Amino acid sequence: MNKDSIIVLSGGMDSVTMLHQYASAIALAVNFTYGSNHNARELECARHHCDSLGIELVVIDLSFIGELFHSSLLEGADAIPEGDYDFDNMKSTVVPFRNGIMLSAAAGLAESRGLHKILIASHSGDHALYPDCRDSFVRAMSAAIAAGTYDGITVEAPFSLMDKAQIAALGKELGIDYSTTYSCYKGGEMHCGVCGTCRERRQAMADAGIDDKTEYEQ
Repeated sequence: MNKDSIIVLSGGMDSVTMLHQYASAIALAVNFTYGSNHNARELECARHHCDSLGIELVVIDLSFIGELFHSSLLEGADAIPEGDYDFDNMKSTVVPFRNGIMLSAAAGLAESRGLHKILIASHSGDHALYPDCRDSFVRAMSAAIAAGTYDGITVEAPFSLMDKAQIAALGKELGIDYSTTYSCYKGGEMHCGVCGTCRERRQAMADAGIDDKTEYEQ
């Protein structure tokens, strides 16, 4: 298969699963550091999986986001709400237009490397909460990026119709050890176990019948 794709890789469950599933088509992975509580832990995981697959990882500094934008995800562990992963509880974690900025940078990198597709791991559970994860947004960004690049680079979100449990089930088939991924929005040494992303992570693995080896504080 022609390696013509770049993947936006956080180091969380979803993007790591996509990295493994599409490894034969991925020439380059890009991780963005933007000041979130969990950036450093995620980056460790992204490096681990790229190294295991022999895929180059580029890290782009978007620290202006952490300095200028407002989101509880940028304001320390104590700012992160605990409880279920639902709209009212998690809205404060939205980082304004984060995916738009990341996809724009990925498009420039892709064109510089002669690549034609950008992969992003947004899924159905993200759609209601995060405007820049919705299908309508991905389609619009894909059209804009195609119009603004000589080779017509496009954005694809293969997990768009899947929920996190379905992604976890795919990862189980691929043999991914999810303890080498990171999800917690608090960003501690261990997953807190009680924030919305930790709860979503635990439930997805339980639904997929995965023996969760992640260490949780609670």
